[in-house]
Amino acid sequence: MRMKRLGVLTSGGDSPGMNAAIRAVVKSANHYGIEVLGIKHGYTGLIKGEVIPLGDHEVDRIAENGGTILKTARCPEFMEEQGRQMAVETIKKLGVEGLVVIGGDGSFNGAEKLSELGVNVVGLPGTIDNDLAYTEYSIGFDTTLNTVMDCIGKIKDTDSSHEKTTIVEVMGRYCGDLALYSALAGGGEIISTPERKLDLDTICSKLQDNINKGKLDNIIIITERMYDIEKLGKCIQEKLNITIRSTVLGYIQRGGEPSVFDRILASKMGVRAVELLILGERCRAVGIRNNKIIDVDFRKVNCVDSGKDKEYDLLNQLL
Repeated sequence: MRMKRLGVLTSGGDSPGMNAAIRAVVKSANHYGIEVLGIKHGYTGLIKGEVIPLGDHEVDRIAENGGTILKTARCPEFMEEQGRQMAVETIKKLGVEGLVVIGGDGSFNGAEKLSELGVNVVGLPGTIDNDLAYTEYSIGFDTTLNTVMDCIGKIKDTDSSHEKTTIVEVMGRYCGDLALYSALAGGGEIISTPERKLDLDTICSKLQDNINKGKLDNIIIITERMYDIEKLGKCIQEKLNITIRSTVLGYIQRGGEPSVFDRILASKMGVRAVELLILGERCRAVGIRNNKIIDVDFRKVNCVDSGKDKEYDLLNQLL
């Protein structure tokens, strides 16, 4: 029996490229004669039935915009069984036969719960943190990385002029990819991530070594939630008798026009999501590995080796 209607929602933190993914889902579904309902405010909108019809006109020229036209929100109610049952009832009332969820780890957990309740769900990794191990890149990571590099470049200009060191805190939650890749791209001299956390003595030793070699302007890149950044700076100052500045990039990393890479990645993933739903799949997460679009069971999204050891080995040679 041919699918007639599917839904799409964005959940959790926004990421550049979500709109491109929405556009791809709508365009691909329309190609197959399938109606699309956009569900607003993530799982909250799914429970409350906040939907809008999405056709070619509604998604025209949205791929170049950051954020998400469907809005996003956290939904404590959905964490409870009663909330998920309400969402399933809404899906049935709307006649939605398949659901595309665009979001991160928490959103995927919710999608997996829906699939266990009989809903055909496919997830697209929309998160700037790049913290889903099954996929090499998530939608929004490349754009955010470029934003981080732009900010660090500006900080370097001032640091070089004043021969100062700055601690730069980037986002990532429990994943150090933003810090790792920005350092690989030449953004910093010292890096500390959840995967390779440096203690105070190690940071100071590396920094003192750079200073002894004549490099007085240094960037220390750290992932959020690992240190009290002000306390860390004060400890380094006292230990090395130098002046330390600190900058938290914060939510400036989330916004902005998505990069071409993110738009294309989101488009490819959105098309695969629709194809999977047409095939009747109910528990799949779409990703990319070795430059090929893949899909895996939701239960395996964090069971794949992220393969970052080689990147850290390379980083050690470059710093």
